[in-house]
Amino acid sequence: MSLLNSWFQEKQSAWLYRVIAAAENNRRMRRLFRKLAEQADTQAALWESRLKAEGSALPPFKPTPRARLIGRLVRAFGPKALRPVLASMKIRGLSAYSGQGLETRHAMPTSAEDVGRRHKGVAGGNLRAAVFGVNDGLLSNTSLILGMAGASTGTGVVAMAGIAGLLAGALSMAAGEYVSMRSQRELFEYQIDLERAEFAMFPEEEVEELAVIYAARGMSLQQARRATRQMMSDPENALDLLAREELGVNPDDLGSPWGAALFSFLAFSGGASIPLIPFLLGFDMHRGVQIAGLSAGVSLFAIGACLSLFTGRSALLGGLRMVLIGGIAGIVTYAIGSLIAPGAPGLT
Repeated sequence: MSLLNSWFQEKQSAWLYRVIAAAENNRRMRRLFRKLAEQADTQAALWESRLKAEGSALPPFKPTPRARLIGRLVRAFGPKALRPVLASMKIRGLSAYSGQGLETRHAMPTSAEDVGRRHKGVAGGNLRAAVFGVNDGLLSNTSLILGMAGASTGTGVVAMAGIAGLLAGALSMAAGEYVSMRSQRELFEYQIDLERAEFAMFPEEEVEELAVIYAARGMSLQQARRATRQMMSDPENALDLLAREELGVNPDDLGSPWGAALFSFLAFSGGASIPLIPFLLGFDMHRGVQIAGLSAGVSLFAIGACLSLFTGRSALLGGLRMVLIGGIAGIVTYAIGSLIAPGAPGLT
């Protein structure tokens, strides 16, 4: 990154920090972002001095159109609602929102290992993604197969439609997941590289910035400075700490785009294959629809019950709700297929 771009990024960050502070209702968070704006101005001044030493002229600062749009959105909806967008704009301190009102129940970290434990990914995230992937495949392909069955086409055509629906849906999900994960990884890698460069050049400023974030969570600024300085005394841990606390990113767990794509493909395919199996096994249309509907209903109930692990609600009610939703979708598509079938009234 060039010196001029580094200067501009710090100036724009300072501008956005002040926009966020003006839109923030919480007094402690407002102080945090004002302080971060001052820190960004300080770093911008350091870049400016280097540019002037090289004889480079500085253009007048003007936020980018994207930054101005985000500023308007922050004013309209509040900074908390815009956290994912703000994270992509080199805005730090967003992790402090997770600590609001929690000071008496969650101790502040005293070592880099404490931070790692708090930001460590959990297996529940993968389980949740798997459940939703299976659910999407099951619902979409069951609806497609029942719609084709309602059109009274042959079982071979229904099976081919089910296979096409499985492949199209699974490949689409995999491609979307790959692009999403690739974009997210590139963003985090870029942000981590920025942190690495800034800490190498301005270690004291980075320590102060992190201390201000901890202070916003309830520590006194003096305590935050001591704790931060101690945790960042080891250069190998410092970048890891900055990434976790300022970006909310675990550098060791950025995720694999190819792995996410394969995982999504398999989860969707697993769900989509359930209503397809009876037609692949050669059952006649009537029997195939019965088995497909029954197997889809049982599977939907199991999925709804699994989702109760994440919602905390009744497994029975969750399962019945999924069966109801899937049943309505299946009935509607079957009815539409019957209406548009060759030879249906009004189509002959």
